Amino acid sequence: MKRRLLWKLSLTITVGTIALFWIIHHLILQTEQNMSFIDKQDQQQLIDYARHAEMLYLQGEDKKLADWITYIKQQEDTWVALIRSQLTPLAGSEMDDYFVENFALGRDVSWKIHLYFAQNPIMDITFADGHTHFLIRLPQRMRPGGYWTYTSLLLQIALPMLLLAILSVVIYRHVMSPLRQLETATKQFSDGDYQVRVRDDLGKRNDEIAVLASTFDSMAERIGTQIQTQRHLTSDLSHELRTPLTRVELALSIAEQSTPDDESLQRIRDECQQMREMVEDALTLAWLENERPALRNESLDLTDLIDSIVENARFEFPGQVITLQIPETAYLQQSSDRALGHAIENILRNALSHTPKHGTVSLSLKKYPDRFDLQIDDQGPGVPREHLQNIFKPFFRLNTLTSIVHKGFGVGLALARRQVEATGGKLWAEINEHGGLTMIMQLPLTKQI
Repeated sequence: MKRRLLWKLSLTITVGTIALFWIIHHLILQTEQNMSFIDKQDQQQLIDYARHAEMLYLQGEDKKLADWITYIKQQEDTWVALIRSQLTPLAGSEMDDYFVENFALGRDVSWKIHLYFAQNPIMDITFADGHTHFLIRLPQRMRPGGYWTYTSLLLQIALPMLLLAILSVVIYRHVMSPLRQLETATKQFSDGDYQVRVRDDLGKRNDEIAVLASTFDSMAERIGTQIQTQRHLTSDLSHELRTPLTRVELALSIAEQSTPDDESLQRIRDECQQMREMVEDALTLAWLENERPALRNESLDLTDLIDSIVENARFEFPGQVITLQIPETAYLQQSSDRALGHAIENILRNALSHTPKHGTVSLSLKKYPDRFDLQIDDQGPGVPREHLQNIFKPFFRLNTLTSIVHKGFGVGLALARRQVEATGGKLWAEINEHGGLTMIMQLPLTKQI
């Protein structure tokens, strides 16, 4: 059956609506029935009025009887009368014994009182002789159903709202429970758990959401396999490149001994060093992506770390100018000296390599109540706004996408972002208003859970 969820929801809503109407109708009838009778104490009060009047009537105390009736009228603010009925059959008809025995000019005190009638009924308490009747219009204070208006509103408005709310919760839980499981699985998958699956947790459920869960499982298995294969390939290639690099460097060392002043050999040495650094960075990036460690178990002084990195950078790039604006001390807890140092070095080296000779790279560190902000500005060719996120992808190059000449980004920035994130911080790029690129590193003062 297609659209199982639609049919289940339709059936639930239909049955729930019918049940709602039935429950409300039943409760209204039952409540109206229970509220339509005079209270037992009031019934007894009316009977006592009549019995006292009957006693005075039988004793022939007409004056006292009249005073008693007047007293009741004033006490209850109602109409009271003592009437004798005389049933006379006409045209040769006869009266039924049951009719004679049950004849009354008003209602018995035990009868049901209609709540919707505005006028109070006449109550009839017959004396023992069967033809003398104590009649009294039901006093307003004894009228049943005084709270019927509020009760009716409660049953017709509040109760349906409550039952519909319960029905909505049932439907919501039925739909949202598997969706929350899917949401949780999606978060786990995005955090690197590529073995997470959802369909088995839904049990025997067989509807559109179950199909969605099966589709997610297929997607997770396929993408997880591709990512793992790609990571293993990167890791294996990086490992395999070490051996030929070592051989090349060994052969290069032998050649340098023979011709130490050969500039070509020096160029080869530099290229080999760059290749080795790239291999090491690729291995580190693969480890960070696979293991996703939290590197937050050290305390350090950012000022000392930056000073040592800048000193090395000035030696490596003597043609560029590096300006510093940093405090005397900047203590950072629950971080990693090695990861942050490597990240800052990669960012600074990237800025210097894209800054022309005699250009300036500015580095500033500011402290806020909850974080440090490290900003590095260069005077390079800059990056188009739509590619500010792409530069953090491994081996991303802009040469074929824009007329601006770049040297490429390798894996340095990608590795730097993962290292900063591993210490609980953030790293992003912005366009420098004076030209070039601005890198901002945000480091929390306390550990983020």
